[in-house]
Amino acid sequence: MTPVSDVEQPTGRTSRLERLFRISERGSTVGRELRGGLVTFVTMSYIIVLNPLILGSFVADSPGAKVDVLGNILPVAQVAAVTALVAGVMTLLMGLVANFPFAIATGLGINTLVAVTFAPLMTWPEAMGLVVIDGLIIMLLVATGFRTAVFNAVPPELKAAIAVGIGLFIAFIGFVDSGLVRRLPDAANTTVPVGLGIGGSIASWPTAVFAVGLLITGILVARGVRAGILIGVVTTTAIAIVVEAIAQVGPSAGTNPKGWSLSVPALPDSIVGLPDLSLVGDFSFGAFARLDFITVALLIFTLVLANFFDAMGTMTGLGKQAGLIGPDGQLPKVGRALMVEGAGAVVGGAASSSSNTVYVESAAGIAEGARTGLANVVTGLLFLAAMFFTPLYLVVPIEAAAPALVIVGALMMRQIAEIDFTDFRIALPAFLTIVVMPFTYSIANGIGAGFISYVLLAVATGRRHAVHPLMWVVAVAFVGYFAIGPLKLLLG
Repeated sequence: MTPVSDVEQPTGRTSRLERLFRISERGSTVGRELRGGLVTFVTMSYIIVLNPLILGSFVADSPGAKVDVLGNILPVAQVAAVTALVAGVMTLLMGLVANFPFAIATGLGINTLVAVTFAPLMTWPEAMGLVVIDGLIIMLLVATGFRTAVFNAVPPELKAAIAVGIGLFIAFIGFVDSGLVRRLPDAANTTVPVGLGIGGSIASWPTAVFAVGLLITGILVARGVRAGILIGVVTTTAIAIVVEAIAQVGPSAGTNPKGWSLSVPALPDSIVGLPDLSLVGDFSFGAFARLDFITVALLIFTLVLANFFDAMGTMTGLGKQAGLIGPDGQLPKVGRALMVEGAGAVVGGAASSSSNTVYVESAAGIAEGARTGLANVVTGLLFLAAMFFTPLYLVVPIEAAAPALVIVGALMMRQIAEIDFTDFRIALPAFLTIVVMPFTYSIANGIGAGFISYVLLAVATGRRHAVHPLMWVVAVAFVGYFAIGPLKLLLG
């Protein structure tokens, strides 16, 4: 039952919002949506800092610069501007068109693929042109009903496993971003690839701030404090600013393992800055002339499969967490959401920010109470504002936002109760789905492992007729996805 204090009195403005977003129908309030949208932005705004570091460079001849086949770079400031622009526009569209609290921004993993694999083979505009083609294919699959049909063909147990796997993935991202979990320097020479902090202990101020923030946020959520996650992020940021002012930790910059990962928490000297949007529209389809068709086709296939199932898995997990999955086990009007997400790849490629997709960090806003597209409107407007207020959003370090991700991961684990682990035909696919996501840092990999094992176990136990035909299609596609390396060698 909603507390009386959390219910807005009906006004002309709230009634218009109600008609547009059906807020009360979904058991929410305007206040919860506003808080949820703010929390989602805070937990994922790091992408405006991180994406330029993955795709962009300051100068072409600097160590580690990402140059294309002609030696050109994407300037960091320009990538930051288009990253915020596209995230704002696509998040707004998701809220207004699909009425879901699923924020959109440049997809991690795909941007690395573009920078590391695509750019050395072609120019940056050509690489972004392949991202545009990827998005057009995704939108075509939605328009034909294929993507929605695949979404609906997934068994309920695997949908629950996807949600749990995403919860673990989110928590793992929080642990890694905070420095609590780190790759060991000599990982190649040991059977232990990761460890706790530095030397097996919390040996840096940023990680200590994360640990304190995790405890504070956990206590607030456990006590049922309204806006507990948001209060936790703000409080942890304040602690981080004080710690930095006293300890002078500084940035990690790749050479200081005890420094802050991305932004150094401090009150900004300035607030406003003008964005450089000159990368918008800088794409081409020249890759087909530069490379052989088989190579280009395999690159596009990799993009399509990663985009297709990352978004499907994320929406499944977020929909279940928000209570938006209907009695039939389906997300209502999911076709609209999938179409907007597909458009995110087109717009992201056209603006050189790389493919945009639904973000698992939206779960933080959902945990704060977001249930409708109104939360997305808030998040989207904040992303657009971030283009002009770059110094302001840099105040929040990733270590202050990471506790929210861990808390959300814990909240999403509750859906494991929907999986019948006494039936090994379900238990193994669900287990693989859950663990492969965080262990390989990929939602698509977890879904692929779960789908393939589900189909194989059904066949081996005489239940092949119980498998939806589209599950067979997807499982075969994932076999090809996992074998992309040998296939390239075979076809090359």
